[in-house]
Amino acid sequence: MTKKFKIITICGSLKFTEQMIAETYYLESEGNLVIGCTYMPVGLTKEDVPDGDWELFDEIHKCKIDMSDAIFVVNVGGYIGSATRSEIDYAKNTGKEIIYLEPLGK
Repeated sequence: MTKKFKIITICGSLKFTEQMIAETYYLESEGNLVIGCTYMPVGLTKEDVPDGDWELFDEIHKCKIDMSDAIFVVNVGGYIGSATRSEIDYAKNTGKEIIYLEPLGK
């Protein structure tokens, strides 16, 4: 019989890509199944990506949240951008557990 893993989707600003990759390792080393976001290929910046692709990536990421038990928000220094805020709101509205890397400020 296959073990039931807690499924967690990583959320956060792409400026924290290295931290998100590290957190994926740590979460999986604790026995979780982690679904990542769409990372930028080396050499590309956000400005290189057509707007329509960002809408598609957002829709796909919300499908990942649907498949998850929880989201893990990589909020380095307390930073949460508008896209990540949208993912948090979506997770709240769909009853998902929300875990933050750093405690939320007041």
